[in-house]
Amino acid sequence: MKVGAVIITMGNRPEELRALLDSVAKQDGDPVEVVVVGNGSPVPDVPEGVRTIELPENLGIPGGRNVGIEAFGPSGRDVDILLFLDDDGLLPNHDTAELCRRAFESDPKLGIVSFRIADPDTGVTQRRHVPRLRAADPMRSSRVTTFLGGANAVRTQVFAEVGGLPDAFFYAHEETDLAWRALDAGWMIDYRSDMVLYHPTTAPSRHAVYHRMVARNRVWLARRNLPALLVPVYLGVWMLLTLVRRPSRPALKAWFGGFREGWSTPCGPRRPMKWRTVWRLTRLGRPPVI
Repeated sequence: MKVGAVIITMGNRPEELRALLDSVAKQDGDPVEVVVVGNGSPVPDVPEGVRTIELPENLGIPGGRNVGIEAFGPSGRDVDILLFLDDDGLLPNHDTAELCRRAFESDPKLGIVSFRIADPDTGVTQRRHVPRLRAADPMRSSRVTTFLGGANAVRTQVFAEVGGLPDAFFYAHEETDLAWRALDAGWMIDYRSDMVLYHPTTAPSRHAVYHRMVARNRVWLARRNLPALLVPVYLGVWMLLTLVRRPSRPALKAWFGGFREGWSTPCGPRRPMKWRTVWRLTRLGRPPVI
């Protein structure tokens, strides 16, 4: 199977980007074709053979990745698998692309693989980087219901069937939106602990827009994908969890502002998942109410 890779960058981590590109070039098997998208910024110097696209404005994470997908033809059809990698990440092992090929070849219904993210200095995988509720053991691979945006592989046939990432989300929850649509179309998602991306330990709240967009996009996610009966349950549970976590007053103000924005602004096309998909999510350990 032919493998490509999409990397978006703001141009502010040239050394980390070069190290990542070198690690992709060292993958076993046929070479991985790489596209680097400058998301509203110039692309730093890259090795020969790496394609670059420089966007005049920052389209956000999903928008930038969608541009990268289309660089491989409509819905990425020029390749069979696309890797999506954060520009400050690194593939420490040479067999990651080959493991992806084997995984997708052996399971025709496998649509997405989520990698394990580990800190390069400590080797620790943060609990939030294990995309399931039972996250105590990051070394256990399993079927899951979502995936990590900057460390994954997607069968391009998924994009052809269900579309790309939701551009308007800009940042936060775009992976779950795609995951739910893929699951509703019959695809499966795996978390693989043996496919590793090194990435420095960071907090998502480092982004100034974090609290507003997390709340806004949570509402959009529910409005776009959930059966009507589950929308208030899902959002009610997340509001309760947010309050229990006791964020700061400014963070809570931003969160409620984003929550209101999620209801007052268009969320894109509504395609509620089938009830059998709700049951599948439940059987996989994460019913779509949490």
